[in-house]
Amino acid sequence: MTLSVTADFLKFLDASPSAFHAASNVESLLVDAGYAPDSELTPGGHVAVAGGAVLAWWVPHNPNPRVRIVGTHTDSPGLMVKPDPDFVREGFSQVAVEVYGGPILSSWFDRDIRFAGRVVTKDGSVSLVDTGAVARVPNLAIHLTRGADSDIDRQVHLQPILGGDLPLSELVAHAAGVTASDVVAHELISADSQPAAVVGDSIMSGRLDNLSSVFASVKALLRAQDDAEDFLVLAAFNHEEVGSASTTGAGGPLLERLLARIAASVGDPLRFYADSLAVSADAAHSVHPNYPGKHDPTHRPLLGKGPVLKLNANQRYASDAVTSAAWIRAARASNVPVQTFVGHNDVPCGSTIGPISSTRLGIPTVDVGVPLLSMHSAREQVGVQDIAWFTEALTSFLRGD
Repeated sequence: MTLSVTADFLKFLDASPSAFHAASNVESLLVDAGYAPDSELTPGGHVAVAGGAVLAWWVPHNPNPRVRIVGTHTDSPGLMVKPDPDFVREGFSQVAVEVYGGPILSSWFDRDIRFAGRVVTKDGSVSLVDTGAVARVPNLAIHLTRGADSDIDRQVHLQPILGGDLPLSELVAHAAGVTASDVVAHELISADSQPAAVVGDSIMSGRLDNLSSVFASVKALLRAQDDAEDFLVLAAFNHEEVGSASTTGAGGPLLERLLARIAASVGDPLRFYADSLAVSADAAHSVHPNYPGKHDPTHRPLLGKGPVLKLNANQRYASDAVTSAAWIRAARASNVPVQTFVGHNDVPCGSTIGPISSTRLGIPTVDVGVPLLSMHSAREQVGVQDIAWFTEALTSFLRGD
């Protein structure tokens, strides 16, 4: 099963260079599996895309009055193309970009960059586009600098250089099958054009944070649906990397509106919310062998040792004792090992959609994910076995094991 999951995952990664592509690919996977692209609450599977977010839900026959949710996100840090992207400096055609989220800036240098996302044309139609490799952010030669990564000027040093004569606006229009004058607006982000690859026991790719969780969640939903007695929901939000405060983010109304409809259909909304349970699925940190002091001395997650349960006393994660126990039971039911991440007291801790969605909805939530190295790099690393294990544990969670 691990080989099959890995092959499918590599295809999903390469086909999902932006949040919009990821959401579309999730929809396609579910529609191919029989989900209806609508907003109904009839028995069976349903899926709806909103920009770079996607909601999917499974309605069993005679369901329990509760829901099990897996929440995740489709976006990743990178370089977002500005509205007027084309300029020339010192004879080089370049692309004006803005930093999106918190990428490791140095990781974007000397990579063959593609730009992907969506464009809107004069007639109001929306198209997904992927330019393929067209640009590069070149490093300054070592002979000319002794600076550190902290010396990177975001406005000056990160502007990619195009590899050909055509400006990006022309390349994007060509990818959309229209002329540049037809394009009214765009949302485009950088992506590493190097394909995802298996190296030993690891997968190397961009956007593992958080397509690792998106992919595993889709597979788990499809595996769990036939045995489900609860309503099952997959919510893959956009804009997590910039705070989730958008109409398609976890702080927006997408999931809340769906759950309100489901709660009304079961006739007991108070019990529905009280008895429900959610997973916030987002990548976790593996211990870094070159920086072991950055990690807590007694909690040491590693690649290839299983999914990670994430806890934080200051509520940067939503896990508590009750939800942690529910996750551990689900993992054990599928013979999946559980690791635990707790931050080093002197190292800042990130966060997830977990605290945002659980606060908004009042549904108990646990934060989990696969361990990564190089999180927020243009190219990250995850264990092959961890993806398979995470899929199995999420399946058990959705089944209520």
